[in-house]
Amino acid sequence: MPYEPQNFDRLLGTTGFSDQLLKNHFTLYQGYVTNTNKLADTMMQMVKEGKAATPEFAELKRRFGWEFNGMRLHELYFGNMVKDGKALPTNSLLAKKLVEQFGSLENWETAFRAVGAMRGIGWVVLTYDPVGKRFFNVWINEHDVGHLAGCTPLLIMDVFEHAYMLDYQLKKADYIAAFFKAIDWSVVEGRWKS
Repeated sequence: MPYEPQNFDRLLGTTGFSDQLLKNHFTLYQGYVTNTNKLADTMMQMVKEGKAATPEFAELKRRFGWEFNGMRLHELYFGNMVKDGKALPTNSLLAKKLVEQFGSLENWETAFRAVGAMRGIGWVVLTYDPVGKRFFNVWINEHDVGHLAGCTPLLIMDVFEHAYMLDYQLKKADYIAAFFKAIDWSVVEGRWKS
């Protein structure tokens, strides 16, 4: 069964994000969905034809992880945003756990923003390790490098240029500030609780 692109038009009109930037970003995301489906179909056909041991199959398999993660990370990114933002209640269990590990919510936010401000393209992810019961602010490079196995992605911020250049040019810090105003912490906390 093929993946269907999710509709994130509810984000149009979000403060700090022009509709043109968002529409461009939605189109890019839809391309990941399309390519994920195409690669899955092509690889299945190659298996049926006895071509699974070929270099071509191996390269498609490597590319599949990139396309699939591009699709899924965008869904998580758009999914943890809302037009007017929803703050993290300081008395919530997630807030208390972040304070316990980072010393304060401000310390956590400073660390998360610092990862986002690093040179390069990729994703910043607040992730939770359920085995060690620890949070990490992770840099994911090129969709498929940097994921921590077994960890749950909670908050995702896209820091590829397409996420901000149209509105902010090289002012990535201004984009990060706008992103923080659009976070839906109820979604983030829901990911952690589940």
